[in-house]
Amino acid sequence: MQATSHSLSISIDFDTIRAAHERIRAYIHRTPVMTSSRLDEASGASLFFKCENFQKIGAFKARGATNAVLALDGTTARRGVATHSSGNHGTAVARAAKLRGIPAHLVMPSNSAKVKIRAVESYGAHVVFCEPTEKAREEKCAEVIEKTGATLLHSFQNENVMAGQGTAAMELLEDVPDLDLVMCPVGGGGLLSGTAVAAKSMQPKIKVIAAEPENVDDAAQSFRAGKRIVTKKKFTIADGLRTNVGEPNFAIIQRYVDDIVTVSEEAIISAMRTIWETIKIIVEPSAAVPYAAIQEGKINISGKRVGIILTGGNVDLDALPWSCSRDR
Repeated sequence: MQATSHSLSISIDFDTIRAAHERIRAYIHRTPVMTSSRLDEASGASLFFKCENFQKIGAFKARGATNAVLALDGTTARRGVATHSSGNHGTAVARAAKLRGIPAHLVMPSNSAKVKIRAVESYGAHVVFCEPTEKAREEKCAEVIEKTGATLLHSFQNENVMAGQGTAAMELLEDVPDLDLVMCPVGGGGLLSGTAVAAKSMQPKIKVIAAEPENVDDAAQSFRAGKRIVTKKKFTIADGLRTNVGEPNFAIIQRYVDDIVTVSEEAIISAMRTIWETIKIIVEPSAAVPYAAIQEGKINISGKRVGIILTGGNVDLDALPWSCSRDR
């Protein structure tokens, strides 16, 4: 089973996902799958949450970045790696580079969450700040690569990153093999690409559905139109999903994904809080988006067994989306 994009000649298949898992398994957590009878009752379905908030660096991004760094040949690796990221991917690349003992250069927007900047710096990466636009990020990253000779590890338009991300769905389906449906959020599409290829390879009849904030609905628009649409981004609390879906990723999504639904900002906050209160785990806004789609009734899951990838738990605790009473 193979998915390809001729323009960027990126392809992944289940063999590359299995190889990625073999390569990274010693350096990542096999995260637990959690359930909640209360959430099952509320949704009329059986929900299985793959808790990537317990992953190294607190997010699934550890999988793709570790695979991409470890897959580099020795000569290339010694020159170091570079990427632009507002958060989890950057931290994951910094950690993977440290594991391999090579330099990492991280271009981060000046408005990145402090918790994410600190995380990147804690792994010894060299941080370069830029204006918070996609163009500025790409230009600054190109400058860094020109100067250092480092290899770009794009956060989603990279086959080793996509294959690494697909290992989360692979583990989920090994642990809960009879799912009817698997869900994850979509931003650039690295996780969704890997998830879709892994899920459909392991269980051809499974449905793969992605969710994204309605404020940044380029993937849903693209999916409906049958062609990639780039939109100007508005604000969303789910900052990890602001990116437009990648070209090679969209080619894979068109082939393997069954639907993409959108959710309101209010639903994301409500879902995030529900998960905190019910399962007693911290998830970041992006991770709550698929459950928000269930809460908002955007998909019919009645009587179904649904796997949900909770993508991460890196939250700025000084800026929680609901008001906290300080009264005692």
